[in-house]
Amino acid sequence: MVYVQLRRIGLEDADDATLAERAADGDVRAFEVLIRRYTPLLRAVARRTLGSGNEVDDVVQDTFITAWERLDSLADATKVKSWLTRIASHRGIDRIRARRIHDDVDDVDPAADDGTTPERIVEARSREHAADLALAELPEPQRRCWMLKEVVGLSYDEIADELDLPVSTVRGLLSRARKNMIRQMEDWR
Repeated sequence: MVYVQLRRIGLEDADDATLAERAADGDVRAFEVLIRRYTPLLRAVARRTLGSGNEVDDVVQDTFITAWERLDSLADATKVKSWLTRIASHRGIDRIRARRIHDDVDDVDPAADDGTTPERIVEARSREHAADLALAELPEPQRRCWMLKEVVGLSYDEIADELDLPVSTVRGLLSRARKNMIRQMEDWR
């Protein structure tokens, strides 16, 4: 009966949980709806994580490949949105870490805006590198909360649900993360 109703209203109108469950059962069309629905959000997450447009599409593609391979491990199908954003965030961070290892100018050189001076580009890259290092220095719980709040844009309640923590703990972790980031980035203020 549910399938008949979905056919009538169309997969585009189905909720995330239904789409995720069907995709986990191998329904490619349901997964395509999730891709169309969340590509803009995941592009925004990847862009905020990476700071450049060169690798954004790769991160989104990697996210969906990972999601397709691991859909059967999604414990709560109603949380597919936060699950996808978390995967995208991790893939973006992986790309940033790979930059440090390979540090190839062709891979990380964003196009300069008209009127941007070489000094400003160097300053911006240096500041971005310092922020990456500061973020890497955060303890894992603080880093996860900070990324979900600042990069993904989740509320305190959503972060608490996502990480299975009390809201008060999330507030404390975010407060400490902000203090640590400010302290680490003091030279850039």
